Amino acid sequence: MGSKLKFGIYEHFKGKHYEVIGTALHSETLEELVVYRALYGEGGLWVRPLEMFLETVEFQGKRVSRFCRIEHVEIEQ
Repeated sequence: MGSKLKFGIYEHFKGKHYEVIGTALHSETLEELVVYRALYGEGGLWVRPLEMFLETVEFQGKRVSRFCRIEHVEIEQ
């Protein structure tokens, strides 16, 4: 997989924090997926297409990144 996505902590544009733990390929389409876990609640695992993970979205009248990599976050209990 040729992704240049850095693993680590990301903030979703709505404020929640997630840890990117890897990438995977969809078994049928070979689309690259981002594997990440919530750093709140029960810490559920999620996957999202890489293209969607990296895209910009409209939020409160502005174009913003869906996820932004950050250096540090306090994990919510």
